[in-house]
Amino acid sequence: MLPMLSCPQCAEALTEVGDSVVGCPGGHRFDVARQGYLSLLGSRSRTDTGDSADMVAARGQFLGAGHYGVIARAVAERAAAGPVLEIGAGTAYYLAAAVDAVVSPDAVPTAVTIGLALDSSRYAARRAAAAHPRIGSVVADAWSALPVLTGAAATVLSVFAPRDPAEVARVLAPGGRLVAVTPQPDHLVEIRGPLHMLTVDEGKPERLAAAFSGWLRVVDRADVRAEMRVTRTDVGALVLMGPSARHVQASELAANLDTFEDQTAVTLAVTISVLER
Repeated sequence: MLPMLSCPQCAEALTEVGDSVVGCPGGHRFDVARQGYLSLLGSRSRTDTGDSADMVAARGQFLGAGHYGVIARAVAERAAAGPVLEIGAGTAYYLAAAVDAVVSPDAVPTAVTIGLALDSSRYAARRAAAAHPRIGSVVADAWSALPVLTGAAATVLSVFAPRDPAEVARVLAPGGRLVAVTPQPDHLVEIRGPLHMLTVDEGKPERLAAAFSGWLRVVDRADVRAEMRVTRTDVGALVLMGPSARHVQASELAANLDTFEDQTAVTLAVTISVLER
């Protein structure tokens, strides 16, 4: 993934300068963690918004059960080419699907056939580093300048994640595309109220298009809807893997989960937007 990366301090290209050490011509050095990820945080980067270890574990548990597989497949179908960059990648569940869709499994690994996972959580970065042999994992802040060279990505993914329009446009190659997933107002509607989860505003796809106006244009938009049959454990993981986890007390969540049946029908409702540079 080094041909895609830039120094978070000076934006110069990075190269390998030692055993598990990368650096730039300006002398900035960064160590590859023993868990396989690289931390490229700049002086203004924030990590306080990154997911905790418990949130990442909950995400791995829920996604591993396959309930969001329909979203992963829809995202992968719209990843036109590699390399693929995911911002706010978490466990790299969606990125792994996209990388597999872009190239055949037996293709010789090159810069074009890889995926790059960016996330501000080191716990997520550890998971992403082991998610797929073609994925590289980097700790980076989505709201700061991304440690990615200009025009380095053919596809950028943003699935329920923050994104800076100017930075997404900068790192996309000409003709490259952003594949973004936003929830619809009735996404998880059966559990949001009873479990005091955050609500979903209307008009997210329209606001997404407006935010990228002048940089990227919308070329496709599709709604993905399904009914999930989930257990109490799955419902708990859904709450704990997202931003609602920061606002829900563990004791309150446990008490509310006891009011649910062994299996619950929950609505999956998202919009997938494809924007091209």
